[in-house]
Amino acid sequence: MEPPENYSTDTSFAVPFEDAQKIILRWDSTASEEARERMIFDGDRQEVDLYLQAVDEIQKSMSSTSISSDHHDQDNNDNKVTSAIQIAMARLEDEFRNILINHTSPVELDSLIISDRASLNHYTSSGRSINEFDQEEVRRGGGDHDDGLDPIQRADSTNSSASYRSTSSIREIDLIPLEAVADLQSIAKRMISAGYFRECIQVYGSVRKSAVDASFRRLGIEKLSIGDIQRLEWETLETKIRRWIRAAKVCVRILFASEKQLCEEIFYGIGTAIDDACFMETVKGPAIQLFNFAEAISISRRSPEKMFKILDLHDALMGLSPDIDVVFESKSADSVRVQAAEILSRLAEAARGILSEFESAVLREPSTVAVPGGTIHPLTRYVMNYISLISDYKQTLIELIMSKPSTGSRYSGDPTTPDMEFAELEGKTPLALHLIWIIVILQFNLEGKSKHYKDASLAHLFMMNNVHYIVQKVKGSPELREMIGDDYLRKLTGKFRQAATSYQRATWVSVLYCLRDEGLHASGSFSSGVSKSALRERFKTFNAMFEEVHRTQATWLIPDSQLREELRISISEKLIPAYRSFLGRFRSHIESGKHPENYIKYSVEDLENAVLDFFEGYPVSQHLRRRSQ
Repeated sequence: MEPPENYSTDTSFAVPFEDAQKIILRWDSTASEEARERMIFDGDRQEVDLYLQAVDEIQKSMSSTSISSDHHDQDNNDNKVTSAIQIAMARLEDEFRNILINHTSPVELDSLIISDRASLNHYTSSGRSINEFDQEEVRRGGGDHDDGLDPIQRADSTNSSASYRSTSSIREIDLIPLEAVADLQSIAKRMISAGYFRECIQVYGSVRKSAVDASFRRLGIEKLSIGDIQRLEWETLETKIRRWIRAAKVCVRILFASEKQLCEEIFYGIGTAIDDACFMETVKGPAIQLFNFAEAISISRRSPEKMFKILDLHDALMGLSPDIDVVFESKSADSVRVQAAEILSRLAEAARGILSEFESAVLREPSTVAVPGGTIHPLTRYVMNYISLISDYKQTLIELIMSKPSTGSRYSGDPTTPDMEFAELEGKTPLALHLIWIIVILQFNLEGKSKHYKDASLAHLFMMNNVHYIVQKVKGSPELREMIGDDYLRKLTGKFRQAATSYQRATWVSVLYCLRDEGLHASGSFSSGVSKSALRERFKTFNAMFEEVHRTQATWLIPDSQLREELRISISEKLIPAYRSFLGRFRSHIESGKHPENYIKYSVEDLENAVLDFFEGYPVSQHLRRRSQ
């Protein structure tokens, strides 16, 4: 379009009202097809400046008409000015929208997100209830661990016009080129000064919110209600939680921070809190959508397998809290800050509640079927793996767990609850006391399960295996060992050694009793001769007892090879010397009689080899390997 006839193109001079009115009318898109097809800010900069000066002149005329003395002239001028302002504002609104849309492009998220899988996976995915230990233990998902790295890297300048301006963990990018920002600011100033604040805000929020929504979709953030989220299977939620943690960091530290920066640049100096209003118009809905996910998890039904994902969410949100406070610092953003703080509090409460409920579940776990061979009970594996994972979150949980475990009425003699003397554990953190308490109630439960074995020796072996496993898990985790402490670890070690001693007494006292001299002499005194019939009976009894022990205990299982070997050595140290001595003293009495092979069935070497069959967990041939004749 050509400027009005006789109109000077020198933009340093003000535009007369009549010329200004003509410029405004010529760009009226409702009256001109050419005006509808062209955008002022897409054209020559001189034309842009002329239009803005025309708008300025019309706005100036709005003020001057109010001092006219001729009411008729004043009304006529008012009508002209009002009409011109309305046309100009409608045009500027279209231009504002067009500039925003033309300069809104997808954020290069791939170049911003560090592939930091290690920051996402302190979690379990067993999804099992506490009474399904025989099916599956707590397991880590993906074997990854949160190292706290920021999932943001500098955008590739060849792929995006964005550039960083970084403060702390916040990484702001330029969402719109600076030239376009200047144009948007010049339009916003005129619209707002003319009283079109709401229209300006609505256009801005509509376009920029669409851009934020597009980024959300690329980050995998779905529009799900709290109810929708709570109806999802936990395994599905675990995947979504990992994705949410990564996405939340990008949203708060990049997207929201950059939207805030853009608002400040466009609306700087225009009016009090206008930039905040535009910012909240843009991001309030997406922010609520983002935090609704964490809120749904925080109020979902509690169960042990959810602990570690909840702690991951808590840690992520705690790490984002300073950034949330910066990005949403204004009064109008109170609701977002409050929502984030309340979610953080509920996640902490959920973690405390799950720990308490886990303790109760371990104590009451009802399975009564004895595990074959006295091996490690699935409950023991589950619980120890679980508290090993808890120790990985030591720093978080030390801050969350501020009270001692609730230990009920055991001091009143309640037989269904174990005893625990806190005085012996003075100086330990509440978290350490909770972990020790879990071990105490695990042992208490295992002692109850040991009573399901009809063989007392197997019951002791079962306790030895399980307490030994507890000790090894504590030793294998530096964090857990530090919290439990060497004093309590020594106490546990003493318990499994005591169980091993009890096993040996229950099994071998009666066997070794056969190898005593008492009762073998004809007159009952050691000076008298040996009764061959009594001696033969003694060998037959020993053979039968040892064969039964061998047949039975070869099927029992000690999974730990070192413990298995130590117990075999301990058995051999008692059995082999006693048998060798007995055989040395009385062999001649048997071999001088008939069929000595029926009584001296095994050599010392046969017994040594037989002991090696013990605790392998599978049956052996019915008869022991016989000595060479």
